[in-house]
Amino acid sequence: MSRILVTDLDGTLLGGTHGDRIRLRDALARHPEVTPVFATGRGPASIREVLRDPLVPRPRWIIADVGATVIDGTDFTPVDPVQEQLRAGWPGPDRVRAALRRFPALAYQHGVVQNGRCSYHLAPDALTDDLTAAVDALGCTWVYSADRYFDVLPPMASKGNALQALAAKLGWQPEHILVAGDSLNDLSMFRLGTHAVVVSEAEPALLTALAEDPLVHRADRAGAGGIHTALRRLGWLSPDPDPGPARAPHRPAGPDLPAGPHSLVVAYHRPPHHWNGDSWQPPRSPNGILPTLSSAFADGLPGVWVTALTGRDRLAPLPQPTALPLSPVPLDTATWGGYFHRACKETLWPVLMSEPDRAVHDERAWADYRTVNARFAEHISTQAAPGATVWLHDYNLWLVPGLLRRRRPDLRIGLFHHTPFPAPEVFAALPVSDELRHSLGCLDWAGFHTEDFAEHFRRTLAGLSVQPHTAVHPLGIDRPSVEELARLRAPHRRPATGRLVLSVERLDYAKAPIQKVDAIDHLLALRPELRGRLTFRLVCPPPEPGITAYDTTRHLLERRIADVNAAWRQGDWQPVDYLPRSLSAAEVIDEYLAADVLWVTSLQDGMNLTAKEFTAAQTTLPHPNSGPGVLVLSRHTGAATELGPAALLTDPRSLDDLSTVLARALDLGPAERRARMDRLSRLLGHERPADWATRIVHGIRTCTPCPTAPTA
Repeated sequence: MSRILVTDLDGTLLGGTHGDRIRLRDALARHPEVTPVFATGRGPASIREVLRDPLVPRPRWIIADVGATVIDGTDFTPVDPVQEQLRAGWPGPDRVRAALRRFPALAYQHGVVQNGRCSYHLAPDALTDDLTAAVDALGCTWVYSADRYFDVLPPMASKGNALQALAAKLGWQPEHILVAGDSLNDLSMFRLGTHAVVVSEAEPALLTALAEDPLVHRADRAGAGGIHTALRRLGWLSPDPDPGPARAPHRPAGPDLPAGPHSLVVAYHRPPHHWNGDSWQPPRSPNGILPTLSSAFADGLPGVWVTALTGRDRLAPLPQPTALPLSPVPLDTATWGGYFHRACKETLWPVLMSEPDRAVHDERAWADYRTVNARFAEHISTQAAPGATVWLHDYNLWLVPGLLRRRRPDLRIGLFHHTPFPAPEVFAALPVSDELRHSLGCLDWAGFHTEDFAEHFRRTLAGLSVQPHTAVHPLGIDRPSVEELARLRAPHRRPATGRLVLSVERLDYAKAPIQKVDAIDHLLALRPELRGRLTFRLVCPPPEPGITAYDTTRHLLERRIADVNAAWRQGDWQPVDYLPRSLSAAEVIDEYLAADVLWVTSLQDGMNLTAKEFTAAQTTLPHPNSGPGVLVLSRHTGAATELGPAALLTDPRSLDDLSTVLARALDLGPAERRARMDRLSRLLGHERPADWATRIVHGIRTCTPCPTAPTA
């Protein structure tokens, strides 16, 4: 369930010791389910400067100008109609300043960019009834804080009103909100009945105003330290890891980024590691495309990796991460938001998942998609030697082949699709389908996890004068790493207290999380003996901040979980255990080892590596009595093509099938469980992901090249 941290900046989030700020930043990075919201007297321009600080977490929403401005933290666009409501009745800065000129003690803050408000400096003894009456006569309200700042605001504007309106729009409940502040202009937020913390060294007048409020925690640490303490008191943070002494941010110059020409250029929209302000952080899982490409380069794959760097990262002189040969394409936050959060996730993703009715096409976002693809194509061109091999990854770069073919006809261009590729009639639902077909037809080579996806691709491009060579190369996992970690964790395996059904997946309607909760409800109605004994644990971390395409799914999922748990709860037991956060690799292995069933129910999935990780982890256990866990796998996953003969296949679009197949998995005896897991282990194989990458590069280099750009 999402948690909302609403925090003032100066004196609060930006306050406290350097070590406390690092600690809070790292804690929020480990808990993406805690959503930061800024509530500040600063204006948007000033907030942009604050975000250059690597210790400041990225806000999802921003309440600025003491509550007169509400903007989206990803692209700084106004949140309407919320902002319009808050500014209703504002007479404008000219009228306000003219009416208040007769008060010489007011010193207008000329150096502060102001929107929907007028800000002054004012000594405490000059705050008179005559002055406040003049503000009232304008139909405005006012806030005085820190014995210095006098803000004239629209009649409905305050941090509290802005937060209340934003919470109503987004469906936040008071019990899921923590407010943090230190001055009187935060007071209106503390009146909303949410969790609240006043940090140490706060304005005395705020402490006096809240003296009798039992909901407000008074922290004994200043700034970020007080926020961290309050989050821990609420149980919203897990215990900190032991990283040793806190370190100041350090950005060594490092070697220069690699320059062309290169015989191999790999391009993916994500970098292999994440820069956290101090160091590069590797992916949590040892499996997937980022670890696979990293291991391939570590194994000696020659070339360079072209990737996007966004936001503050693009401006920083970052060192090379673990000697990986990165060559970045810098992108500003607004362009990235339109490209990835909108065009990729709202226009293309629903079609890839065969859910075209969910697709939303926005021309401005599509312009950002074109811009990013053009920048990638231009950058790849500068990095590639004559006749070089270019290996692109996924739908995020679908326009690069066409752009690159015109610029560099000498290159061999391949693209591997990690996602499903939809049927031609679904692909045709895209308003930009012709543009994409033309570009994809410029490929020399296209790779897929399954033959079905490859066939969809060939049929989609039917009619072009030239078609790319297609190949099927299902991606595997780093099995030795999973098995080694499982052996280390096995002695600490939790004792069984019932039947555990597990799903580990990011929040996405394509994973069918709501359908699974409905199926649990249905199964408990049919099988009374499972009540009090069956637990469905859904590990479901939220997407990165800025992606709103899944907001409806999250709201419906959390509501459905609450309904089902309320309907079947018995004492301390409830059927659905929802974990809306990322787990470390070790924690995921612990869940695999404890599970009686891994339940994978994707509506569509290019592969699904959790099914393979579960198999590798389970094969390390002896299972003397009950037998190993059972894999229940959607027949619409790429993994079903490989593992289907030994898994129990299910149809996530059928409530009856979901509950019936899950019941069968729970009822399997130890002998059949062992037989199925033994067969899954054989089907899984032992091929290294790095070998997979090498084989694909060889396939691109040796295929028959595309002679010219095709015409539609």
